[in-house]
Order: sequence, then C-alpha cells, then structure tokens
Amino acid sequence: MSRYIKSRKHAVAPLAALAASLTLPLTAHAADAPAPADAAQATASASGAPYLPQVKVEGTAQSDYKADRSASSKLTQPLLETPKTIQVIKKEVLREQGAVSLMDALQNTPGITMQLGENGNTSAGDAFQMRGFSAATSTFVDGIRDLGAVTRDVFNVEQIEVVKGPAGADTGRGASAGYINLISKLPQLDSFTEGAFVVGDASRKRISVDTNQKVMDGTAVRLNAVWQDNGVPGRDFVKRKTYGIAPSVAFGLGSSTRFFLFSQHVRQNNVPDGGIPAIGWPGYTVAPTVAPAVATAMLAAPKVNSDNFYGSASDREKVKADMVTAKLEMDLGGGTTVRNVARYGRTHMDRTLTGIITIFAAPVAGDAQTTGIVTADPGTWKISRSRQRVDQTNDILANQTTLNTSFQTGGVKHDLATGIELMYESQQTKGFATTGQTITYANLYRPSTADSLPTPFATGADTDGSTSTQAIYAMDTLSLTDAFKLTLGLRTEHYTIRTTTGTLANNVVTNAKFSAGKWITSWNVGALYKLADNGTVYAAAGNSLTPPGSANFTLSGAGQTAGTADAQETKNYEIGTKWDLLNKRLNLTAALYRSENDGQVSVDPVTNLATQGGKTRVQGIELAAVGQITNFWQITAGFQTMDPKQINQRAASTATAPNQVVTDGVRWTPKWSAVLWNSYQWGDFTIGGGVRHTAEQKRVVTVAQPNSTGLPQLPAFTVVDLMGAYRVNKNVNLQLNVTNLFDKDYMSSLNNGGGRLVLGAPRAVTLMANIGF
Repeated sequence: MSRYIKSRKHAVAPLAALAASLTLPLTAHAADAPAPADAAQATASASGAPYLPQVKVEGTAQSDYKADRSASSKLTQPLLETPKTIQVIKKEVLREQGAVSLMDALQNTPGITMQLGENGNTSAGDAFQMRGFSAATSTFVDGIRDLGAVTRDVFNVEQIEVVKGPAGADTGRGASAGYINLISKLPQLDSFTEGAFVVGDASRKRISVDTNQKVMDGTAVRLNAVWQDNGVPGRDFVKRKTYGIAPSVAFGLGSSTRFFLFSQHVRQNNVPDGGIPAIGWPGYTVAPTVAPAVATAMLAAPKVNSDNFYGSASDREKVKADMVTAKLEMDLGGGTTVRNVARYGRTHMDRTLTGIITIFAAPVAGDAQTTGIVTADPGTWKISRSRQRVDQTNDILANQTTLNTSFQTGGVKHDLATGIELMYESQQTKGFATTGQTITYANLYRPSTADSLPTPFATGADTDGSTSTQAIYAMDTLSLTDAFKLTLGLRTEHYTIRTTTGTLANNVVTNAKFSAGKWITSWNVGALYKLADNGTVYAAAGNSLTPPGSANFTLSGAGQTAGTADAQETKNYEIGTKWDLLNKRLNLTAALYRSENDGQVSVDPVTNLATQGGKTRVQGIELAAVGQITNFWQITAGFQTMDPKQINQRAASTATAPNQVVTDGVRWTPKWSAVLWNSYQWGDFTIGGGVRHTAEQKRVVTVAQPNSTGLPQLPAFTVVDLMGAYRVNKNVNLQLNVTNLFDKDYMSSLNNGGGRLVLGAPRAVTLMANIGF
C-alpha cells in the first residue's frame, strides 16, 4: 500500500525558479540517491508535518513504513541481507506522529536515551546515548559527519537510518555505539507542491512547504522550507523558534551522469531550559553532612511546580547552521558507479543559560542571600544558580569519492564499495567567566524572571581545536553461493588533532598547544546465510576506535585526552536473523549483541596510579517489526534489553577507603525499552497510536557512594500517543495528534549530579492541515 496525494501536476513555477536562484549562493545537504527498490516512495515528498494521504493500491502493496535498502552507497545489499542491525525511520512515520525534530524521530527506536549534562551544565543540541555508549558526535548527513550544537529539524529529511554497534569501517573514528544517518531530500522528475500548517498547545505554530518542479528533461529544482514558533507544553517562558530553507537543483536525472547542488540553512532563536530541582520526587536524598533537622525538612518537602522557570528574561540560544553540498554521480556501465560528494558546513551557537545548583533550606553564615530562610517554611527556601555562556563555532570541509561496482572472480560475485575521504573539522569555543559578578539566588518555589542576572564576560581563554583526516575504505560482499554471503569491511585513516587551550590566571591568558596523530584501522566481517528467499541468519563482528580528543577536538597534558594516550577500542559481536513475511510487506528481525569498550582510564588497585585498563561491556537482545500486517494496517515496533557492566573501573579518592571509588554499572542504560507505533486506514479515516516504555535508568553506578545526593536514578516511564486523521478530498488532509494521552507525569532526563531534571511533555494536542497538489 502506497499512500500519497495523487494530484501533483500544478506546482508553482515561481517557487521552482526561486529554489534554483537560491541554490548557488546558499548552502546545502547532500543525499545519496534513493535505492531503486524504493524509487516509487522516493517520489513522495514530505512537508515536515504529518497528513493523511490518499490510498493507492497497485498489485503487491508496499508499506509506507518499511524500507528495503539503505540509501548509503556503502551498504550495497538489501537490508534483509545486510549482517548488522539497521533501522530505517521513514518520513511517513514522522508525518503520522507529528515528529519535527531528530530527538522526536529517535523515539521510534529502543535503546536510545537522552542526556542532560553535568551538575551545573546543560547539554546543547542533540545529545543522546545508544546501546550504553555516547552517540552525541555520531550524527551524519548523507554519510558525512554533522557537527555542532544544534537541535536538528526533519523538514528536509527523506529518512533516518539508525545503524547500531561499532561501525568504524563505515564512518571512521568515534562510532562506538553506531551512528545516525539523515538522508536529505533531492529533486525528482515530478512536479508537486505540498504545504503543512500546524497549531497546538503552548502557542505552537508551524508552517512548512515542499515544492518540486521539473524544469526540462533531466532537470528539476526543489525547495523545502519551514517556520516554527512555539512554547514547550508544561513549561513557562521556554520558547522554540526555528526557520529553515533548503533549495536544490539537479541535472541529468534519468541519465548516466547526474549532478546535484543543494543547500540547507537553519536559524534558531530559543529560550533554553535549565530544568527544575529534583526535590520532592520519590527517592530524593540529601548529603549526610546536612544538619538532621534540615535534612528531615528537605526530605518531606513537596515538588516544585513543573512549569517553574529558574532563568531570566535574558536567557537565549541562537543557532546558525549552514551547509552547501555538490554531488556528481556517473554510471560507467557494467554496474559501476562513481560518486563524488563535496561539502562545506558551519554551525554557530551562542547561548546564555541559567543553571540551578544548591538548595538552601537554612541560613548559611556569611551568605547574605540566605538571610531570612526558615527551615520550617519551604516558602522561604532558595536555590543558587549559575550563569553559563557558550559561544561555539564548528566548521567542516569534506570530500568523499566512492566507487561501486560488481564483478566476478573464480565464480564468486563481488559487490564492492570503495573510496577515499578527505576531511577537515574544527571547533572554536570562547571562554567566559562570572568572576566578581553576583548571581542572585531564586526562591525555590516561586522563581521570578524579573531577577536581574549578569551575563558572563569573555576572558580570552578560548579553545581552538581541529582534526584533519585522510581515509581509504573498502567494503566487499562476496556471494560464495546463491545462499551464502561473506561481507568484509576495512577502513584505514590518518588523523591529526591540534588543540590550543587558553587558561586565565591573574588576568593573563596563557595558551597551551597540544597535537597528536597516527594511523588507525577499523574493520568488520559478517557471514550471512539465506535460509529462504525471504529469510536470513547472520553472524558479524566489527570494531571502532576513539582516539584522544575525538569528541570535542580537545587534548590535554595528561589523562584520557592526552595526545600520548592510546585510542579506546570498541568491539561488537552480533548474531541475528531477518525475515520478510506477508508477501515481503512485513519485516521481522532479532539479534543478540555484545559490545565492549576497552582502554578507558582507571587506576591500578595496588599502586593507585592511572592506567588504561578500564572496560565497559553492554550486551542484550534487540527485536523489531516494521511494515504491513494488512493492506490498511501498518506497524513499526522495537524491543531491546541491555545488560551493562563496567570492569576494572576505579577512581582515586581521598574521601573513601581504601582511597578508591569502584564503578560497576553504566549510567543511563535501562534494562529494557520498547516502542510501538501503528495505524489503520478505514476509508477516508486513519487512526493510529503508539506506546513508549523505558525502564529505570541508574545514575548512581558506584559500588558504594555514601555522599550521593539528589535522585539515584531516572524512574521507568510509559507514554501513550494517539493520532486521528481525515481526508477531506484529494488535496486536503486534516490530522489530530495527542501526545502523552493519559497526561503521565514523568522525567525525560536527569543530570549527572541528580539534582535537576527535565520533565517529559504533558498531554498536548496539535492540529495539522496538509494541502498538496
């Protein structure tokens, strides 16, 4: 079943011309061409918001949810015959759910948890963990790393591919958990225009447009654009403002030589959210050093109002994200294709945010701001705050050339993807301080945005880092028989990291320079056997290397980030099976996996000296189902378990005996999580819904931590969402989404110190109208 608006013949020519005129001076995202098996669906456009398309049944129905191939040129086999866990989240699913950001979209895959940050800091942009390992720097756009502290919108995304497990042979350094690959929309030989209009709770307003125009034979232009202005349900003063544009042009479509030039530009002007205090939530603890009477009062205190905002009117987050990409594809004949992708991108984020730190429930000698606090009266309690300023710029310049070909040697068929990649990445972070400034405390239960809070000032103690990479890679699938395939992957790359770090002391900035570089090699191997035309079993292994400074381009003189430190190596082992059922419309997968990261900094249990003998191990089961059960009932579901363990993880400490803190667990790794979304179409109506469950996530993972404060874990939660849609006519569709249907009060993330949290959104309603012609 393909569900698209049929009438697309009247796209507006002026809009198409505008797209062409904007392409050359602006910047872009590139996408690998959609696989031929998905070509019919690739012609469907997305406006960035959900709608109910018209049903069209032609022969064997094709699921809107299920993809048969990856859009990456490096993955040459159908997903059914690719020996690794890959989930493709298509734009049709995002439409139905009303998902507009990458973090919204990733709620469709189990095992991904969101991160909040350290005690006084809040992570910026998309920060998440996958299969127990950080994946915050493993986001790619069309196979090229995407940097920067930005919350990514999906208005220009064709589909999102989630590849799990170490994948160094695919993407290079740092892919310990796997990677997320966003596939951009490209011009097509079709003419259509679609627009989406969204209104909802918290003054939500969103408009998006997707127009594609065939200009002449082989030439087409496309323009995607979005504007959004909304608050956050359940939160006062927090705002999200986004506008973006993505013009593109393509030449030679349908021919052996194709050229694409396209760009994406996003601007965000937000009021960031520093969260709320964790006091009053079940399990909340206070330090043993707190006076007994004060501790008793704090443990009995109520929660703060969930809509409390502890910042000031001057809090802000401004983001500028631009890319320009040029892609050339040439079919050389005999099943050989050469692709060259060149990209320049820049992301700048300027943020001033108020963090919350310590609750005062009794006066403190020498601290005038605590005068007047009465322990027995929580209405007088106060909380200290921090002022954080981040001004960061990320640049990337990349060129990637890939050769895809098929050939035979001695009766063995080879499907080869090989290429070279040249890349320069840099990050400049300005230094700020609040030394000498007075940051007023807030009333714990009645904070006010009228409080005057200082803006951190620039110190000149900046950090500049860069990485240059030269890589060569090859991935070959050998069909030894009609049923047995062997997949081999190898990537060797040379990286050079350079860092200049400024330190301010006595009003003088001192710069320290560090550098490191070496060759590293990543690999993968997989064996797959076709039990039937629609079913396979496989076993696979692979690795990924994370050199010092990989995540933030920052080196130091000692420790894990020292240039002389060894790279951490993550190895993954996986066995699984994949089946296409119900006339290949429903895909079922199951996998057992085990990932182990070696080379983490620990201390020797006898000498108490630092070593790189620490390990993290995560193993579990992952199950998934995606596709059609009937012509009108579609489903996407996933289930994952995680059994995490840290091995030989010790830290030196003077506060405990025998001078060491032992860690045996992994933060933010729920023992199991599950997601489900399905929809059923009945005439002009569609109803859909889903459920998301995440088990408890531990924050305290040490063998003994007597001084732990705040919340020791993030409690389990279950959220139910609902969707209903009505097709008014072939051009107009209306859709109603209700998220968190039962208004569940739950935490979506907790900071590493356990003292502050961000709540999941309460029940929220959005109404969408989609117009297409």
